[in-house]
Amino acid sequence: MANIASSLQQLPAAVGEQVKVVFVTTDPARDSAPVLRAWLDNFDTRFIGLTGSEAAIAAAQRAAYLPPASKTAHTDHGYGVNHASFVLAYTKDNLAHVIYPGGVTAMNWAQDLPLLVQEAWSSR
Repeated sequence: MANIASSLQQLPAAVGEQVKVVFVTTDPARDSAPVLRAWLDNFDTRFIGLTGSEAAIAAAQRAAYLPPASKTAHTDHGYGVNHASFVLAYTKDNLAHVIYPGGVTAMNWAQDLPLLVQEAWSSR
């Protein structure tokens, strides 16, 4: 999230205004709307956070062909959440044409986002 936020600060406003970052929680039990908003505001107040029921989150993961998140019990009676760290880049046609793995740098985002904004994907 920090790398995407940093890259958006480097881009011309005309490009940045066309980028919407949507974060979908994998832990709706802890990530209420206010919790997500506070966390996302640490990166960029324009970022959008989505939460819902466990079933809705699982359905969203399946629809995006992502591996489902899972919980791991910790000895302190809490739990950790194992989840994919992919970023799906949806374009103006509402399709995810590009999947970015974890570790993409701010420089990579700053190079790719303008290309994604102007791309006109042809239907096949």
